[in-house]
Amino acid sequence: MKCAFCSKDLSKGAGYLFSKKDGTTYMFCSSKCRNNQLGLKRVGKKAPWVKREKPASETKKEKAKIKPEKKPEKK
Repeated sequence: MKCAFCSKDLSKGAGYLFSKKDGTTYMFCSSKCRNNQLGLKRVGKKAPWVKREKPASETKKEKAKIKPEKKPEKK
């Protein structure tokens, strides 16, 4: 399972389980994550202390590798 706020991996039986009246459940790794999402209504990807893995297309190394193709010059 992963934390709903910071997407950190959780072991079985660890963390906090929050369920809403409509049946939606959220797992949180800590009270810090739980309070930020539920109480303070923050978004996990915008929190500066959350370390999320970026897709390969967003990393600087991958952007440097992907270079636009040059068009042949016309004479």
